[in-house]
Amino acid sequence: MNNQNTPYSLLVFDWDGTLIDSIEQITSSLQAASKIVCNEEISGDAARSVIGLGLQEAVARLHPDKEMSLVEKMADTYRHHYLHENDIPSNLFEGVTEMLAELKGKGFTLAIATGKSRSGLDHSIAEHDVAHYFSTTRCAGEYQSKPHPEMLHEIIDELNFSATQTLMIGDSEHDLKMANNANMQCIGVTHGVHDAATLEKHNPLTCLTNITELSG
Repeated sequence: MNNQNTPYSLLVFDWDGTLIDSIEQITSSLQAASKIVCNEEISGDAARSVIGLGLQEAVARLHPDKEMSLVEKMADTYRHHYLHENDIPSNLFEGVTEMLAELKGKGFTLAIATGKSRSGLDHSIAEHDVAHYFSTTRCAGEYQSKPHPEMLHEIIDELNFSATQTLMIGDSEHDLKMANNANMQCIGVTHGVHDAATLEKHNPLTCLTNITELSG
């Protein structure tokens, strides 16, 4: 992707499953929280299906019959397990750092809109030393959860871009629905939560099998 040959100047990335291979880590912590708090098993597919939503929204969708106090307890348990007890590795997809450097060097402005909490995102970005590539970030908990477009609206307002200058890139239908709701174009990535057939229901420009194809 060359900034001279595209109408898009601002690229907004999802984090989990798009830039970083963290799906199994998140899934196992959701399953652990459900087992610890409710003594209920949830399937890997069910856990993966809510990745991208804000944490409380994700837990509430997995347990729609539970009271809010129990949902909050499960969310707290998830946070503790994810940050302190989960030993599943979570690494950037191969080539992501080089891709971010290339896109930044070509003049694109880069941002993040994620369902991750602020503490979780900041920890992960610092761990992988990529903060300097991103002009701004938005997290669930601070703004309305995907697929509400608030995070995207906040990003373009802060950075002074229009929706037509902005491209959202994500691995889940929640990312693409958010872009649709913001009247923004989007690209799907199929190495995260949802497959191409699911993503294509939400009108992406294309679906990539690998995020690094973006710079090509």
